[in-house]
Amino acid sequence: MSGNRITALRFIVWFGLVSALSDFVYEGARSIIGPFLAHLGATAAVVGVVTGIGEATALVLRLFTGRFADRTGRPWPQTIVGYALTMLCVPLLALSSGLVMASVLYNGERFGKAVRAPSRDMMLAHASAAMGRGKGFGLHEALDSSGALVGPAVIAGILALGGSYHLVFALLAVPGAVALVVLARLRVAAPEPRDFEPSVEVPESKKLRLDTHLPTRFWIYSAFSAATMLGFSTWAVLAYHLTVRHVVSPDVVPLLYAAAMGAAGLAALGFGRIYDRVGLRGLVVLPFLSAAVPWLSFSTSVPSVVIGAVLWGLALGAHESTLRAGVSDLVPPSRRGAGFGTFTAVYGLAWLLGAAGIGALYSHGRTTIVAVVAVVQLVAVGLLLPLLRHR
Repeated sequence: MSGNRITALRFIVWFGLVSALSDFVYEGARSIIGPFLAHLGATAAVVGVVTGIGEATALVLRLFTGRFADRTGRPWPQTIVGYALTMLCVPLLALSSGLVMASVLYNGERFGKAVRAPSRDMMLAHASAAMGRGKGFGLHEALDSSGALVGPAVIAGILALGGSYHLVFALLAVPGAVALVVLARLRVAAPEPRDFEPSVEVPESKKLRLDTHLPTRFWIYSAFSAATMLGFSTWAVLAYHLTVRHVVSPDVVPLLYAAAMGAAGLAALGFGRIYDRVGLRGLVVLPFLSAAVPWLSFSTSVPSVVIGAVLWGLALGAHESTLRAGVSDLVPPSRRGAGFGTFTAVYGLAWLLGAAGIGALYSHGRTTIVAVVAVVQLVAVGLLLPLLRHR
């Protein structure tokens, strides 16, 4: 008999609140990490490498943390440790005075996400089984993105009032502490998330195959996702451009990031519903969104960079919701931890290479970046086509 005292929908909503509070913390930090590193003496290439390593850390290490979650079958301890690491590292950025310390703490926060994400997604996959994967992950991502919208907006206000980057990082300890309290209460209310999903009997003849191999379509799907990320910049590189070229004032950069996160939340809901209706066909627009971002975001026109920020957010929202839902459906339940981990490892390495590459190309001008990204996204479209033969 299940020990859960709440419904699957309430579980997703409450976990969305935890994610919103944690997003207030780490997305708030991400909104200004580019200008902050530039303030400490970093170049565009260094910002691209540091933040690219951060995204790779958050994603590639899930190759191991996902398998660990599968083996233990106990997602809660791993999830709590991961959130605690994030809530510790971000406020400690207030004490950083050099580029090395700031880079280590930023990547420490990203490591926390690598620890918690596979086990958290396993629990969300259980809870979203009845309502639809796209809807469940989309709802969670939309709630998640609300924190990513509010956090940078609050930070913009603090900077506009004369606050420093160090003060901002220190104040982020408050929502971080609240997030841990809510997470602890949710753990008590739903100790067995797997009970939300009805068990499915697997024939003995298929158990070995399911337990040892990830499907071919999963690997094609991962290759498509990697290709889209090879041409997708981190926000820090975009923010570096906005501040170094004086396109907007430093306090406006978090506001643009907030707008991007708002767009990401709406995209998560929209793409989630589209996924439940048409499956992977809903992802066909993703390469085109990604291709448009550098042309707009590396401009010196304020209207262009605003539109670019929104498109960047729309693409990110699709990545964060629909791509996770796809992994849930392409991988058998007994291998979801490994599936999420493997997928995000491939995805994260691609984002590291993409962010570092775009940072290195920055000195060659916008046209060069746009041309390279366009070619990469065409490759992504080619990889998606075989997946569209099946719903």
